[in-house]
Amino acid sequence: MPITKQSKVERRLSYSKSYNRVLLAAVLVGLMASLVISWQRHQVEVANSTVELVMDYEDLGALARSEGMETGDVLRQFRQAGLTTLAVYETTLEKLHNSGTVTVLSGAELMHRQRSGSLPDPDWRSRIETGQVAIDKVYITGPVSAAFREMREDLIRRLGPGRVVELAVGPQPVLAVKGDYEHLSKVDLGFSGEELKAVTGAGFLAAPRPTNYQAVQADDVAAVFRRLDQAGQDKLSAMIFSGEEVLGFPEQLEATAEALNQRHMTLGLIEHAVQLQFYPQKGLMDLARQVDYRAARLYSIPKDEQPRMKLEDVTHRWSVSDQERNLRLNLMRPYEKPWPDMTLLETNLEYVRGTKAALEQKGFAVGRAGVFAPYFPEKWLLVLTVIGVVAAGVLYLTQVAPLPARVQYWLLVIGSLILAGPLLLGGGTLARQVAALGSAVLFPALAMVYQMDRWRNTEPLRGPCLKKILTDGLGGLLLTFCLSLVGAFFLAAILADVRFLLEIEIYRGVKLTFIAPLVLVAVAYLTRFNLFGESSRPDLQGVWGQVRKMLDYPISLKLLLLFAMGALAGYIFIGRSGHTAGVTVPAIELKIRAFLERVMYARPREKEFLIGHPAFLLSVFALYHRWPQLLHFCLVIGATIGQASMVQTFAHLRTPVLMSLYRGADGIVLGAALAVAAVVVMQVLAYLSFALERRFAAHD
Repeated sequence: MPITKQSKVERRLSYSKSYNRVLLAAVLVGLMASLVISWQRHQVEVANSTVELVMDYEDLGALARSEGMETGDVLRQFRQAGLTTLAVYETTLEKLHNSGTVTVLSGAELMHRQRSGSLPDPDWRSRIETGQVAIDKVYITGPVSAAFREMREDLIRRLGPGRVVELAVGPQPVLAVKGDYEHLSKVDLGFSGEELKAVTGAGFLAAPRPTNYQAVQADDVAAVFRRLDQAGQDKLSAMIFSGEEVLGFPEQLEATAEALNQRHMTLGLIEHAVQLQFYPQKGLMDLARQVDYRAARLYSIPKDEQPRMKLEDVTHRWSVSDQERNLRLNLMRPYEKPWPDMTLLETNLEYVRGTKAALEQKGFAVGRAGVFAPYFPEKWLLVLTVIGVVAAGVLYLTQVAPLPARVQYWLLVIGSLILAGPLLLGGGTLARQVAALGSAVLFPALAMVYQMDRWRNTEPLRGPCLKKILTDGLGGLLLTFCLSLVGAFFLAAILADVRFLLEIEIYRGVKLTFIAPLVLVAVAYLTRFNLFGESSRPDLQGVWGQVRKMLDYPISLKLLLLFAMGALAGYIFIGRSGHTAGVTVPAIELKIRAFLERVMYARPREKEFLIGHPAFLLSVFALYHRWPQLLHFCLVIGATIGQASMVQTFAHLRTPVLMSLYRGADGIVLGAALAVAAVVVMQVLAYLSFALERRFAAHD
């Protein structure tokens, strides 16, 4: 049955859905508090605008060798191109052997050389003949140098003094190390003082990448930093840990934190491959707290993806990623193959220059990585914001069930004590996450409920002009967007502290954020409209009457097919949300996203401009053209998807709050344009249908 104005029976059976002014006042106060926090957060975000460009020192050394150039000349050119920092790894016996610094041989190799006559040194031959060379040992020799002394010190520290013995064989020192050759050759020893000096001597900052020690002691941590100090403390940038543990875990994190604080070094947080939080390293979060969150997020384009990207694509990726995800450490992998008409060196120099230019065009500076100030909002502002969320929850309940004023106030008090109480006691991270989830769920639903009440109290005109539909539709869409935006500011403020900005703590309930508003709006819709159009039957009024009618509906093949289609749409909708999506994004959609990223400040989300906002205007079209109530219901649910998606954008706390606001605004502009086009098409089709009906009627 078509949509009609609420009947007298419905009016008698419906309860008052007015809005409690006390609850509205609590929401308004919470909104003002959230705007204050959001402004403070914005100031913290804009102050952090320096990006550090990093490459591995070893990669540039390999590039120099492949081009037949001196390493120093290659380093100088990359510094001029804009590269700021070189990551330095700990050396290994394999690296030292391959560079000619030392000679590393297994006991078995020495014996083979003795038997083949290729071991000229008489001292070694004598030791083999007298059984002083063991097959389960590794022998290291080389000229007396700083590098050899560092290696000996590092071996003893890594393996213990009992496994490293110095032998008197010939004029050069020889170390005998008990262990497997393949394993020992790859053990991380310590940083090379020579490499550190080469890095800083070429004008770069050094980003050390240490590994942890077994049963690490405070002296082990101190030894690492003493070696690093050879580069100059003011030349040490970010510490980016290698392996599954941070240096000092588990008992010496305080020593690591103290050393980092003394040198004002930044803690590098390696972004996870799914772009949610970080690569798991034990002790990382505890260390971040101990350095007062002086940390920067690090990203590296996947190794298998970068070779397929063109210069303009890869530089655009860096600038967009840094802007959208608050990345401040860009670990850049060199290209292994040259671009057309370029040498390999020219290719990688252009890569660095292009990235630097793209970042500066976005307003970033290139230098030592910026960090967030250790920002935490004032408790009283958070408390007011959380109380506003509780008030919004009670407001929704009043829109779907008759609640006496006394009950409403008790719910407000109890909910506020549960969520705001932990904040006053000095904790409350979980309470804030719950309140943020409430913001993301409740305000889009309330915005749509308010719009439904406007429709319910408006007598729809039969066949109105296109201008009337567009005026009411666009005006309603803008109003609903603004009401939903209230929830976005609540969410952005409740989780506004440095931990969430760095994504050490995260928003919880992404998938629920997309589902719950649909359920809440569906319930509210059933309290206001009758899906079956049987307004004269009291047993079909309200939610439960209509649900019973649905459950009693006879099952047919057509109904099962519709249910399957709905289930598939739901799977795609839910599967596409969050960071663990199981639904592949089509290639054409990826191209559309890339295009929108280039032409708009912040790429809007497809759920908004392709689904939600067009569905909103089509729901107005359906209202005025008196389409079947069930179809109007589906369009309202579709419109809710857009509002929920816009608010959920602000759940990405690593994205600057201003950029999230622009993303929502871009979405409503583009969505409104597509919605207008959809309504125009439907109006034309309606006119053609009407004209054809009249023509056939006249013919008959």
